[in-house]
Amino acid sequence: MSTNKIIFKNGLLIYSCIVAFFLLMKVLGLDNVSELRFLNFLFVFYGVNRAIKQNIDLNEQESYFNNFYVGFGSSVIGIALTIIGLIVYVGFIDSSFMSVVENSSLWGKKLSLEMVVFALSIEGTASSVMCSFILMQYYKNYKPATGVLT
Repeated sequence: MSTNKIIFKNGLLIYSCIVAFFLLMKVLGLDNVSELRFLNFLFVFYGVNRAIKQNIDLNEQESYFNNFYVGFGSSVIGIALTIIGLIVYVGFIDSSFMSVVENSSLWGKKLSLEMVVFALSIEGTASSVMCSFILMQYYKNYKPATGVLT
């Protein structure tokens, strides 16, 4: 499987998990509990792990930097799609969500959508680097299993 296909496939997986989680929170009335948003990190971590493992197993790629790139690229795609989804959600579906974000203890008051997008971009990039780096500490000595598909 090509490296780009692994990146986009796992980026879409990360995005899908985050969107499904937010929809579940909305349905259960938990969208105002800002602490639950920290679980997004688990979805990013899972997608990065899956991408790196697929690159090693399917492409037999053992290069540290190539695998780091695959993990980082997957998470950046997932985070970027999530930010685009937030822009669409706030702009066209539920503009009152900004008040939920403002009322959380994490962000502060008088926020604009642009400020939230910027902050999420920084936070998403940082979590992408962290997840990729943490997982590469494990995978740098990992040898691919021959004939096993994930």
